[in-house]
Amino acid sequence: MRPYSRRQFVTGSSAVAAAAALTLADSRFASAAERDRAVAATAARAVRTDGTTLEQAATPSGAGTYRRLASGPGWPLVVRNELAAGVAGRDTRRTGLASFVQFTDMHLADTESPVRFEYLARYIDSAYRPQEALTVRGAASLVERINSLAGGPYTGAPFSAVMATGDNTDNHELVELDWYLSVMSGGRITPNTGDPSRYEGVQNSGSAGYWNPESTFQDDYKKAGFPQVPGFLSASGQPFTASGLRTPWYTTVGNHDDSIEGTLPDLGLLNSLYTGDRKIEGVDDDTAVKLADAMQHDPAQAALLLARLLAGGPIRRVTPDARRATFTPKQFAQAHLDPAHTGPGPFGHGFTQAAASSGKLYYTFPVSEGVLGISLDTTNRAGWADGSIGTAQLHWLESVLQSYSTHWYDTDGKVVRRGSQDQLVVLFSHHTSTTMGNTLPDPNNIFEGRHTGTELVDLLQRYPNVVAWVNGHTHANLITPHGHAVPERAFWEINTASHVDFPQHARIIEVADNADGTLSLFTTLVESAAPYTTDFGDTSEAGLAALYRELSFNDPYATPAAKLGAAADHNTELLLARPFGR
Repeated sequence: MRPYSRRQFVTGSSAVAAAAALTLADSRFASAAERDRAVAATAARAVRTDGTTLEQAATPSGAGTYRRLASGPGWPLVVRNELAAGVAGRDTRRTGLASFVQFTDMHLADTESPVRFEYLARYIDSAYRPQEALTVRGAASLVERINSLAGGPYTGAPFSAVMATGDNTDNHELVELDWYLSVMSGGRITPNTGDPSRYEGVQNSGSAGYWNPESTFQDDYKKAGFPQVPGFLSASGQPFTASGLRTPWYTTVGNHDDSIEGTLPDLGLLNSLYTGDRKIEGVDDDTAVKLADAMQHDPAQAALLLARLLAGGPIRRVTPDARRATFTPKQFAQAHLDPAHTGPGPFGHGFTQAAASSGKLYYTFPVSEGVLGISLDTTNRAGWADGSIGTAQLHWLESVLQSYSTHWYDTDGKVVRRGSQDQLVVLFSHHTSTTMGNTLPDPNNIFEGRHTGTELVDLLQRYPNVVAWVNGHTHANLITPHGHAVPERAFWEINTASHVDFPQHARIIEVADNADGTLSLFTTLVESAAPYTTDFGDTSEAGLAALYRELSFNDPYATPAAKLGAAADHNTELLLARPFGR
């Protein structure tokens, strides 16, 4: 839990920290002219930069506690050679092997659901976000951005895939899953539940603890500079048509796609509360502390406290909605098999009928010719935000790696030469290597062991053809090298910020052969297609998507400075020794 004082709220320190972070992103340059020269040098190396943060990026403007955003200068390429040295002239020798896009942590949220914990935002910063009524429109705008791009900025190759690495839904609800599938494949969406003619969430509650956008009431957010936006709530819930991706897409499961609020195990105890007519909009401080602590340490106690509050506490009556019911892993896979959501394909988006029957949500898929993608399920059915993988999945992963490798190392460090084919491998998961320490027994497989991120790193380093591990969960940009000591056993871990919290990034990843014994992995951040500037009187689709970004920048409970990452975590060229035997 991270306490957040009311004094911090009023001073608007979140926006100040974000502005500082954006300034620090350019701090390695002595002047704006030096930065501009770096950006120009980056553009000279690329096939194209338009539509990416190589060209421009959201930048705060003006003063005050609520900061407006504007188009700022692009972020130049950072060459990272911790795992291999770059050889001059590689730009003219480069051959593109793969070009794909990562979405992550979209958190499409049913903000009117009875089983939400907005009143715990002081202790759990993700419990309430002022921008959360616009998650679906923000995600649709991100899809529009990807559709507008011709391909990767360095290889020029069209995208072969888009992978969403988990937390696609916010609270594990069927209606949120339907919105996600419709955003990705296209279709008509009404981002509203309960009574279709009105909004029934906390943002018209009259409580000072939430932003009440349509009201003149001076809640704590407006006192900190947040605007009044007439028509905001009615516009955010209006039906619209999502264009859907034009690129084949795949799904990796995250903890918010599996657990209540991404934390409490779904034991079927709260289903009637999800679909019922009682919503808690606030609790006293003592109860908030107890519930927040229980969510972190005692899920059974948290469920009991919540049930008691809904039975006799201060509640708001809302319109019941069966679509708010939670889904199982089997239902998650089955929903992807609905022909209505095939879109550009592939059918099932990585999941098969076997996955829908078994609930096993891990699989392989072709990223491109000669490049294999492996999607893992790192959620733990026992609950909690962090993850791990079971023994059966770990053994499956090793068997897949051996099937696509001609050479690897055994646990004693000796080379094994056995496989019949050799492909580069990119691993995808929701959790990172440092957030896979949750080894509580899986209640569905109580005697099966659970394995950590450290164990997974050790396994991956035995297979030289593993070049990258791409993940989310932390809502932060961070790129980590693994395996400095032995270049043949090295790979890059690429962690990308969310699309619900600022900076609302997705990432283009390109794999290129430099024809000199090295590979280059280019990572380029992209923002949605929304305008950078906002107009508080504009509730059009573009206007709402722009406001979604600006509100996330100003969210007082967020930590944008940490989530933005450093320049070396943004637009990079990650050098790597080409696997032996190639």
